[in-house]
Amino acid sequence: MPRLFTALEVPPIIGMRLSTLRGGLPGARWIDVENYHITLSFIGDIDDRLARDVAEALDGVRRPGVEVQIDGVDAFGGARPKSVYARVLPSTPLMELQASQERLLRRLGVPIENRQYTPHITLARLRSEATARLTADWLALRGGGRLSFTAGRFVLYSSRDSVGGGPYIVEEAYELQKREAAVSR
Repeated sequence: MPRLFTALEVPPIIGMRLSTLRGGLPGARWIDVENYHITLSFIGDIDDRLARDVAEALDGVRRPGVEVQIDGVDAFGGARPKSVYARVLPSTPLMELQASQERLLRRLGVPIENRQYTPHITLARLRSEATARLTADWLALRGGGRLSFTAGRFVLYSSRDSVGGGPYIVEEAYELQKREAAVSR
């Protein structure tokens, strides 16, 4: 099976609003709007048997829907940024959903990256010429405004090894519960 990861989908209307941030960085490889997502857990390249076990186990995740708050843009990579992203505020429900998936995946034997989870939506990957032009001014000019949406499900995506991300294919979708149902369990 291809490379797998779990994520929250970005609704098309939010994706279109985020796409207005594009431009001004020659050499940036902008992610296609239909490939915007918020990664929860990177699973990687695994065999078909483990992929089936992962898909089945994720069906048991019982969490409430997640209110997603997007607040500004930033870059990963320090002095030599590698990507530009929209910041997603780390709410308790979002962080609990992500942590519950990591625990489940560890129990199945999936190797989990050992770095702090930072929720985000990748907007562009940067080559050296784009990195040289990425400035605090560029980020500040595009950092205004907040966006929000409620994620009612998470998905198991597959991807091919490619440059720039995507295309991503939804292999399975898992509904999140309405708040009242999640609290009563």
